This record gives sequence, structure tokens and C-alpha cells, in this order.
Amino acid sequence: MKPFLKKLCLAACLTCVTGVASARDLVMGLIPAENNEEMIKHFEPMRALLEKKLGVKVKMFTATDYAGVIEAMRKKRLDIAWLGPLSYILAEKEAGAEAFAVGVNSDGSSTYRSIFVVPQDSPARTLEDLKGKSVAFVEPASTSGNLVPSFMLKQRTGQSPTQFFGKFTYAGSHDAAQMAVKNHAVDAIAANDISYKNLLAKGMISEQSNRILETSMPIPDSPLTYRKDLDPALKQKIRETFYEADKEIQVSGYGKFVRYTEAKPADYQPIRDMVMTLGLGRDALLK
Repeated sequence: MKPFLKKLCLAACLTCVTGVASARDLVMGLIPAENNEEMIKHFEPMRALLEKKLGVKVKMFTATDYAGVIEAMRKKRLDIAWLGPLSYILAEKEAGAEAFAVGVNSDGSSTYRSIFVVPQDSPARTLEDLKGKSVAFVEPASTSGNLVPSFMLKQRTGQSPTQFFGKFTYAGSHDAAQMAVKNHAVDAIAANDISYKNLLAKGMISEQSNRILETSMPIPDSPLTYRKDLDPALKQKIRETFYEADKEIQVSGYGKFVRYTEAKPADYQPIRDMVMTLGLGRDALLK
């Protein structure tokens, strides 16, 4: 097929595909791991590249919580979503999300970790020392800010957060959790190591204010997903844009990536297993 015919076919595809018509732009949703302004800033280079490669306007969608992004995908108000591993599993069931890409770190890995953090002057030296203390996680649908620390706690103590801690709350975002420790609003938090490193680099926290108490095993990194009912040709073009992005731009996202690679549903089976082990149902995760 001649090049101009290929472009004509793609243009026709983009105007007829479910949810991506001339009446509506392509919409990319972002869970609020940080504040919404920061999340949009992280993904702006990829948004602009998608817009260039697809030939349609690409807009960002954010919400006050993870459930809001999942619900928007379920209602077909967005087409692509950056989700955490747990929120992806939820969106897979609720909204037909398909994982297609994940960032690759400079060391070649596509993982991150959950961390328990305490003020530097805290007497706590192990997770068990937090019994009866005031502790904040991030939010119910967060992997590193709820699922993994809950799993760690269950393995170590046999109890859930509400049973083990004296006061248990959600901070709403990873950054907010870290600031709660710095300000001594809580005795400890569980969040991800990405936000910890980001805030250290910005000087918003220091190793003197926020001390890592415990670190989890590696977690499969947060995937880019799209709705399964999008046109196959459009999905292929979206995949190609992410997989080849490093040839044109310094790739961007939540974390410091050198490129994007393929993400498969099977990569997130450990997350599904944790959900089953903890017996967490839909209602508990989508509060």
C-alpha cells in the first residue's frame, strides 16, 4: 500500500473507532499518584508525541482518586489510562482495560517497591514496632500504598492494618503520605519508593526527616492500558508510539524511564494473587 493510502486508512480508522470520533478527542487518564498538576507534567511529552503520531487531539484526564479514573474508562470517557498494578487489575474487570506498555528503568528493570517510612526520630526499627501506632497508607486501590504493605503486614503479624495499627487512615496520594511523616502528623506511612526519591530530589523531604523502615519485594511497574474495544489498528498505532518513543524524545512518565516495552496481563499475576490471599473484594478496593 502506498504511504498516502496508509495515512488515509489510519485517518478513517480514527474517525470511526469507538470513543475516538471527530466529536471527541482521544483522552488519556492518569491516577493521582502525585497531585494532578505534577502527573500531567510527567506525561506531557508522551501526550504530545501521541498527538503527533495519531493525528488527533490528545487530552489528559485526572481524578481525585484512583476509582475515578477506572470509572471514567468504564463509561468510555477515556481511551488510554496510566494505572497502578492494582488499579489495572480492577480496571481489567470493571472497564475492560488491557495492559500494553510499561516503563523500563536505566538498570533494565520494570519494577518499583513499597516502603514503610517513619520520622527520623521514631524509635521504630521494624514493622512490628508500629503496633498500636498512627499509620497512613495512600488509598484503597493503590498497589504500593495499600495492597503490598497490607500483604507484608499480614505475612509478618497475621493481622490487617485496621487490626494492627492504633489509627489507620489514607493520605490520598504518595506525596501527601510522605509529607504527613515529615510533619509528624502520623507515626508512619506506606507509599512507593518513586515518590520518596522524587521528593528527596526536590528537597521537600530529607533522609533526616523521613527514614525508610521497611522495603518490599520488587513490584511489577505501573502499566499503560487502553480499552479493549478500541479499533485494533488504533491500538497498534498507540503501542508503536510508546515502544518507539525513545527514538524521538526523552521518554516521560511517573518515574525515570529510558524507554517503554511491552506489558502483558500475565506480568501482573502476583498482584492478583495478593488480592486473593488477602480476600479483598471490589467494594474494599473501590471505596
